[in-house]
Amino acid sequence: MKTKFLSIVALTALLTATACGANKSQQSVAEEENLTAETNDTATVYYIKDITPQNLVKIYEALGVPVPENAKVAVKISTGESKESYNLEVGLIKDLVQKVNGTLVESNTAYAGNRNTTEAHRKAIEERGYLDIADVDILDAEGTTKIPVKDTTWIHYDIVGSHLPNYDYMINLAHFKGHQMGGFGGVLKNASIGVASSSGKTYIHTAGRTEDVEKIWQNVDNQDGFIESMAAAAQGVHDYFKQPGKDIVYIDVMNNMSIDCDCNGHPEAPVLKDMGILASTDPVALDKACLDLVFGHENVDGDDANPMIERIKQMHGTHIIEHAEKIGLGTTNYKLVTLD
Repeated sequence: MKTKFLSIVALTALLTATACGANKSQQSVAEEENLTAETNDTATVYYIKDITPQNLVKIYEALGVPVPENAKVAVKISTGESKESYNLEVGLIKDLVQKVNGTLVESNTAYAGNRNTTEAHRKAIEERGYLDIADVDILDAEGTTKIPVKDTTWIHYDIVGSHLPNYDYMINLAHFKGHQMGGFGGVLKNASIGVASSSGKTYIHTAGRTEDVEKIWQNVDNQDGFIESMAAAAQGVHDYFKQPGKDIVYIDVMNNMSIDCDCNGHPEAPVLKDMGILASTDPVALDKACLDLVFGHENVDGDDANPMIERIKQMHGTHIIEHAEKIGLGTTNYKLVTLD
C-alpha cells in the first residue's frame, strides 16, 4: 500500500497560499514545521479520495486498531431524519459493518420528528434499510445511564443510553456535513450529541441547564456553552472506550455535504463536491483535517465551499476543536497520510 505524508503545518501553508494568495518561503515553512514537531504531539490522519465500500474498509484497517477478542462492536451512525436527509447509505457502510460483526447504534432525538421515540425511530431505521445489513440498537430504548466527564465547565456528566455498557469497541462512523446549530458535524458531534440520549442531548444543547426535553428550546441561548458541552461529552465517550479491553476509532465520510445536518428532514442541497474519507484514532485531529479541507478548498463552478464555511463561522463551529484540544481530548497537530 503506497502512502503519502503531509504534515499539518505544510498542509495549512498550502491551503492558505491557495485561498489567500499568501507567500512563504520553503525555508520558513520547514523551520515552522520543525518547531511544531518539537513542541507538540502529532496525530496521524488517514485520507483516501474515492468514497467506496472497499475504501471504507481499507481506511479502517489502516488505523491498526483490531477489535479485541470476543468484543461486542458498536458502529455509531446517524440514521437520518427523513428520506431526504443525506445520512450514510446502507450500500456504502455494509462491508465495514459486517467485517467487524458490528451492531449499528443510535439514540433517540430531543425534538419532535421521525426519531424522537423508540417506536418512530425503529420505523425510520427499517425504512432506510439498515436492518438489512446488521442489527440496530437504539441505545436509550430502555432508559439511560450517566458516564463521567473531565470538563465540568457546563455539564457534570454525560447522559447516554443504558445499552452503551453492552459494547466494548466503537467505530464512530460520522457523515461530515454542516449543522444548523453546531456549524458542522463530524466525529466530535457524533460522539456527543449522537451518543447522548434524548435527555442527554437536551443537557448538552442547554449547556447543563436542563435535562427536560420539553424545555430544550427555552434554554439554547448559550452557543459557546453548547459547543464546549459537546466537546466535554465527546471526551466522556472517548474515555469510556479507552479502558482496558475496550477501544474506539473514528471515521469521517466527506460526501453529500449539505450545510444542514442529517437531523434535518429537509436539508439544503449540497453545493460542495465530495472530498473523500478520513480516519484517525484522534477525533480532534480528524475533524480538524476535515475543516482544513473545507476552508482550504479552491472553489470552481458547481463546487463551492463558501456556504459551508459561512455556516460554520456563523455558529462558531470551529470552537469545538479549540475547546476539545484545550481539555485534552486530542491535538490539532497532525500528519495526513494519503492511501492510494
